Amino acid sequence: MKKLTLFLALLVSFCMMNAQPEIKFDSQTYDFGKIKEEGGKVTGRFEFTNVGNEDLILVNVKPGCGCTAANYSKEPIAPGKKGYIEATYNPYNRPGAFNKNIRVTTNEPRFEQENAVPHMIFIKGEVLKRPPTQFEQAYYTNGNGMARVKVGSVTHNMLNTEVVRDTFKVRNFWDKPVSFKLEQKQDFVTEVSRSFGESLQPGQEGFIILQYDAGKRNSFGQMKDMVVFLTNDSIEPRKSIHYAVNIKEDFSKLTDKELKMAPAAVYSTISYAFGDVQKNTQSVAKITIKNTGRSPLLIRQVVANSGYFKASSDVREVPVNGTATVTVTFKASNRPGMQKATIEVVTNDPANPVQVIDVNANIL
Repeated sequence: MKKLTLFLALLVSFCMMNAQPEIKFDSQTYDFGKIKEEGGKVTGRFEFTNVGNEDLILVNVKPGCGCTAANYSKEPIAPGKKGYIEATYNPYNRPGAFNKNIRVTTNEPRFEQENAVPHMIFIKGEVLKRPPTQFEQAYYTNGNGMARVKVGSVTHNMLNTEVVRDTFKVRNFWDKPVSFKLEQKQDFVTEVSRSFGESLQPGQEGFIILQYDAGKRNSFGQMKDMVVFLTNDSIEPRKSIHYAVNIKEDFSKLTDKELKMAPAAVYSTISYAFGDVQKNTQSVAKITIKNTGRSPLLIRQVVANSGYFKASSDVREVPVNGTATVTVTFKASNRPGMQKATIEVVTNDPANPVQVIDVNANIL
């Protein structure tokens, strides 16, 4: 009797150790065939069976790119039962053949290993290019609505003493007049003239000239500004125009005496490596700027070109022989790999008004 009991216990233990879920897809590829670009989103369904002897759980279903989205069985799948994964693809503005993957991880024992390869399923097909819209035919693809600005952004490198003018083409595709009125919020961007009156008539194309005054902007370094035209367009009443302007200080009128009395910025380093940084942690570096000139050093701007890095100065004005400290903070995400960026420091040092500091960190 004792031997039978021991045998049964060993048998139960053996069965428990060998109990595990196992996924088996009916098909690992879903072919949409030929679909119309203007036809809207399409969805393919993958079905699978748990061929193991323990409940199967989908731990993660991750599309390989932003153009697919997955809906799937959230509850445990009992042995012998079926589950599903649905993948959606948006063909708009994506003409041509496509082949996208979805990575699937489960509670199968092999995924306990650190570098386990996920299951892969695929969607594929061919998007038939749609006929061009009236906006595309006229090359007015910026924005939405029935009245549009042809090019909605400009970039300038300019001195703080300069003024620039830009001409923006506009067109009314509506069957009603569309009024354009500049929403006055910044005195450094003004409307100079336009080729039409208060409103654009149906089918009419015209232009508006705007002036950007760097002196009135009264800032230095990289500026991102936006102006808005208010309209009666029922789809998109606010028409935005974006400025990316790099403003530098004009030192051309300084005399030799003023140049000799100018500030001078000396940096403790112009490159910094954080080295290896653990995921989801934060590291801080300190970089000093000493004023070795003969007048106060003004720190106009300190800015990083990457969201992973933040930079700021403890002071805005550095006296002669004084020192400013620039704090650079790196926030590591949960994605491993090397991250690089630049920190731009703008000062009133005429010999070196813009200093670029290279920084990098490796997320483990």
